[in-house]
Amino acid sequence: MDRLVDLLPDLWLSAAETLYMVAFSLVFGGLAGLVLGLALYATRAGSLFPNKAVFGVLNVIVNTFRPIPFIILIGAVQPLARAVGISGIGIDFGIFAIVMASLFAISRIVEQNLLTVQPGVIEAARAAGASRSRILFRLVPREALGPLVLGYTFIVVALVDMSAMAGVVGAGGLGEFAQVFGFRQFNPWVTWAAVIVIIVIVQGVQFFGNWLARRILRR
Repeated sequence: MDRLVDLLPDLWLSAAETLYMVAFSLVFGGLAGLVLGLALYATRAGSLFPNKAVFGVLNVIVNTFRPIPFIILIGAVQPLARAVGISGIGIDFGIFAIVMASLFAISRIVEQNLLTVQPGVIEAARAAGASRSRILFRLVPREALGPLVLGYTFIVVALVDMSAMAGVVGAGGLGEFAQVFGFRQFNPWVTWAAVIVIIVIVQGVQFFGNWLARRILRR
């Protein structure tokens, strides 16, 4: 317990590193996943820009990378990270690996949530003279905003989990803190302190996401 008190500054620094990784991963992975999800939705059969070939390629890519366990993907993307000038270790690489892992999951969540928009809404917009591009980029995301918020909330929780696993490549954060000062030194107090902080972060994210989604859905 005394050891945990001494490590409190490191615990708060690790928590800040976790939030840093999650925030940047959400920005880059979230935007890339949104674009890919929109492309999947738009090009599927019966959608706004149906294209069997494009949808088939995108669908195969997503289905190929999405099931890969993150702990394996970390090692698999190291050559790619080095090719773009990112070291294969450290917090920058951790963010890179999380982005690569999350964007495919995000794209599928975006696609599925956009599919909840009723066809009648789209048909009414087309009848009113709205272009397909306007419907795709403005109407459909707005109509699916509530489910999208819940979907992204789920993703943020998953990013916290990934950031903990990224500790194996020296990315910092609560995962590395628990591993170095808790597991390796057989100190369960330190390990559980990291677990509790992660739980607090996840609960806060989930509460805010649920609150925001409820406000949107009531409009």
